[in-house]
Amino acid sequence: MKRLPSVKQLQYLLALHEHQHFGRAADACYIGQSTLSAAIANLEETIDAQLLERDHKTFIFTSLGEDVVRQARYIIEQCEELADFARNQGKPMTGQFRLGCIPTIAPFVLSEVMALCRQRFPELQLLLREDTSENSLRALTEGRLDMVLLALPYETGALHTEVLAQDGFKLVLHKDWQDRGFSQDISQWPDESIFLLEREHCLTGHAVKACELEDSRKVNPFFATSLHTLTQMVNNKLGVTFMPQMAINSGLLQGTELISQAPASSGAARDIGVAWRPTSSKSRNYRLMATLISEVLQQKCTG
Repeated sequence: MKRLPSVKQLQYLLALHEHQHFGRAADACYIGQSTLSAAIANLEETIDAQLLERDHKTFIFTSLGEDVVRQARYIIEQCEELADFARNQGKPMTGQFRLGCIPTIAPFVLSEVMALCRQRFPELQLLLREDTSENSLRALTEGRLDMVLLALPYETGALHTEVLAQDGFKLVLHKDWQDRGFSQDISQWPDESIFLLEREHCLTGHAVKACELEDSRKVNPFFATSLHTLTQMVNNKLGVTFMPQMAINSGLLQGTELISQAPASSGAARDIGVAWRPTSSKSRNYRLMATLISEVLQQKCTG
């Protein structure tokens, strides 16, 4: 009978690829470093291929090693899904479901998604993780998440994406600033009058594109880390900002002296959608979850 790699060996390989260090990978697998090193060597012998280029204290994955890692990730994912399928007797929406979400969406929808999920799918354990689009999509690709809720468009590679709702942008300003010309074309606004989030938040890119912020002189050099920080900056009459409708509908402006109004650019909005791996056999679960999330978004994004 032909020798085949073991699941354990593939798991060790993935751990080494993730941590890029034998000691840290061994700790993550709760084994000794020598055990991990021997398992990787045995894996190379089993498949008759060099996966690592080793030096005295360092190593790099060969190009073939990188390809094997991608295949190993898919195999482990399928093994996990097989175990879940058997454990839950093939019933949909049972067991664990790992949902990632970006910070400019998570505070405004996840509690409702969790509540509706418990009501509709009581046998499902929904595990939530809030992170940036880049980190969430990496976790999804590596099989550490089942689905990501994010703002589109965003480069997602080979992942499957579906738009669930459109979240309009509103101009947010202090009530005392209504007569300062912010109803005019943005080109007429004062320089450095617009506050936005840090660049790694995709909301900034979507706002810049949707609201036609072509003149960088209008944007203040200070970039906030959260929508709550933006709210305080504008509430203290330091400038204005653009916020998504879902944040406003969730009460972000309550207790402030801020008002919201439609921006001069028509149709300023971002798409809210989900991404999942098209190779997964859980597509039925993904579509059921997407439908549930869509119901929440339709309420949150209306305004």
